[in-house]
Amino acid sequence: MAKTLKELSPQEILALAIQSEEEDGRIYADLAERIGKDYPATADALRAMRDEESGHRHRLLNLYREKFGEHIPLIRRQDVRGFITRKPLWLTANLTVPMIRREVETMEQEARDFYAAAITQTSDATVRQLLGDLEAEESKHYDLAEEMDEKAKASGARGKEDDSEKRRFVLQIVQPGLAGLMDGSVSTLAPVFAAAFATAKSWDAFLVGFAASIGAGISMGFAEALSDDGVLSGRGRPFARGAICGLMTTAGGIGHTLPFLIHSFRIAMAIAVVIVAIELAVIAWIRHRYMDTPVLAATFQVVVGGTVVFIVGILIGIWGGASAAG
Repeated sequence: MAKTLKELSPQEILALAIQSEEEDGRIYADLAERIGKDYPATADALRAMRDEESGHRHRLLNLYREKFGEHIPLIRRQDVRGFITRKPLWLTANLTVPMIRREVETMEQEARDFYAAAITQTSDATVRQLLGDLEAEESKHYDLAEEMDEKAKASGARGKEDDSEKRRFVLQIVQPGLAGLMDGSVSTLAPVFAAAFATAKSWDAFLVGFAASIGAGISMGFAEALSDDGVLSGRGRPFARGAICGLMTTAGGIGHTLPFLIHSFRIAMAIAVVIVAIELAVIAWIRHRYMDTPVLAATFQVVVGGTVVFIVGILIGIWGGASAAG
């Protein structure tokens, strides 16, 4: 059964503090190692905090040896009921600077609260003094964590880190999502509207569009996932990219397919055309916003391509309907 903090002896409190400081230092080191290439300023701050935690651990170890000898009982965070726990943020594949800064602030706040509570559990003056000193230093660390963002801005490193973070977002989220949205929106136009004009029946157009959207989503998802493992390109985990691409492909095709659930063919067709125009406008905006494509160029490329496919679908549908009637 886990103990409460009040049930711990001074020896166990010091052992727990040593374990906690060692774990926090390793977390900071892991985070710094993971982000050092993309966010050097934040990584340097994390390494400095790692060194501080190492200093805390040595001071705790020296006092522990003086009071209790060389053997340190194994007592971990999970052995104490209600004790601070650490989220496995450092295991996350795609870390962002705001995520790291928020986690560091939380870690330092929890460490400060631990030392404040631990002081009340011992009457030994030497132990109380060290715990009080560490509480004060953890408070300074919390302030340092809050200042990390301001220091990065002042040094100009924040702008570089933001640019790097934007590149990661574009490579890992925007690019596969945009590729899927374009493919789903444009490639399904011809079969949906060909079926609509050939049969003049909403349900037939819906079935064709639904099947085309799901099929395209599966195909694009696998193609994206198998195209690149992301190690050298920095495009992130392949299965995550594949899922994003596949879902956006399906969404792009489903958008102008759903109106054909409406029984009235004319109304369904009118709504579907409006949705197609919205889809093409959204694609053009994303290309301009994240891919730095000029507005006119993005609009021309998307609208012309989509319009050509749309017209081809209509012509095929009219020809197919006329052939069936003849």
